[in-house]
Amino acid sequence: MLPENWNKMTADQKLNARLTGWAGTEGKPFATPEAANCYSERAQRLIAALKLQKLDRVPRVLLTGDYPGHYAGVSQGELFYDYDKMVFALNKFHEDFDLDYSVICNAFPGKVYDRLGYKLYRLPGNQLSATQSFQFVEGEYMRADEYDALIANPEGWLMRTYNPRVLPSLAGLSLMPGMLGTTEIPFVPFMMVNFSIPPLQEALKAMSDAAMLTLEWLGANGQAGAVSMGKLGLPATIGGFSKAPFDFLGDSLRGTRGIMMDLFRYPNKVLAAVERLVPLAIDMGVGAATGSGNPFVLIPLHKGADGFMSTADFEKFYWPSFKQVLLGLINEGVVPFMFVEGSYNHRLDVIANSGLPAGKTMWLFDQTDMAEAKKKFGSWACIGGNVPASLFKAGTPAQMEAYVKKVIDTCAPDGGYFICPGAVLDQAQDENVCTYLKVAKEYGKS
Repeated sequence: MLPENWNKMTADQKLNARLTGWAGTEGKPFATPEAANCYSERAQRLIAALKLQKLDRVPRVLLTGDYPGHYAGVSQGELFYDYDKMVFALNKFHEDFDLDYSVICNAFPGKVYDRLGYKLYRLPGNQLSATQSFQFVEGEYMRADEYDALIANPEGWLMRTYNPRVLPSLAGLSLMPGMLGTTEIPFVPFMMVNFSIPPLQEALKAMSDAAMLTLEWLGANGQAGAVSMGKLGLPATIGGFSKAPFDFLGDSLRGTRGIMMDLFRYPNKVLAAVERLVPLAIDMGVGAATGSGNPFVLIPLHKGADGFMSTADFEKFYWPSFKQVLLGLINEGVVPFMFVEGSYNHRLDVIANSGLPAGKTMWLFDQTDMAEAKKKFGSWACIGGNVPASLFKAGTPAQMEAYVKKVIDTCAPDGGYFICPGAVLDQAQDENVCTYLKVAKEYGKS
């Protein structure tokens, strides 16, 4: 719950309130006082890194996808559809490895997607073999001639046009009436007529069914949380998600081919669309952080990477709207936690010189030069990442040890650093993961 005077608080006060709630132990179901103490210590260490303070040791973060399932002998399909096995895999992973924070794995609610008929991904154990990872289905789910409709009413267009295309069970939402019909007594019955039409009733029933299936999945996650947090004292580092406006547009609406062509054919409409999506992206992150009680909102960055667009196009199409999202989140006490996929070597100066406030953001880099990132971000932002995912699978323990020490030497001095793989681990050698955790814990001490 937010304080009653929330709207009168400064951004710093909001941030401290959210961080205090996340790091606090009161009201959380810890199995032992030791678990509570471990939780508090680990949470405070990440907060210190965020605020660019000197640390007793480097916080160790681990990104996982399919790997916890592989480790426990549970298939990707079972992670999606057998929640008992999902809980088993998560519990085994958390208990067997010496972690600082809980992990997220590719354990999403397959039954929910099936009930909605989700077309944007192919799922293991359904459209794919049970031993495959889920796959994104690239496409133009928004037509080029629909920019004006999106810009005029993003929520309405998403509900009535986009959702029926990617969630066939919700096709009836195309008949959803406008809510202005609730503003006068004679309007209400005419507005309600649409809710009697069978396709809309079927869509509402599908949403209700999917909601109950989601609760089933959340209940299973609660069982896993009783071990990761309650027993082991592992804080969760992610409280929700949002995206850069350009990525909402380029990933799942226009698609890669569509958005690349639109930069040349309809540049002004692209700019208007990403600007229009800014408040939605802010609301998404703020709502998630408030609902979860965790202020860290993960923002995966996709189409702003080096090689996708020129620096000039990044400065024109990608960064301005994204910066607005970051400032909007920060103003509400939310911590944007960027997952900077690919390389951002040509973006560092643009971001570093943009005037973002110090001690308010976290940047997890994939293939970016960490020495340059430390040089250009280190005075104002917490950074991490860059340990290659390939090293976890194809490297040796000796190579892992050398790399971990090198990146700590490069980035850890003066604080503001957490160690992390540069990408999600789908496959790994157990001994390399253990080496990563052990060396980072011992060598990362101040």
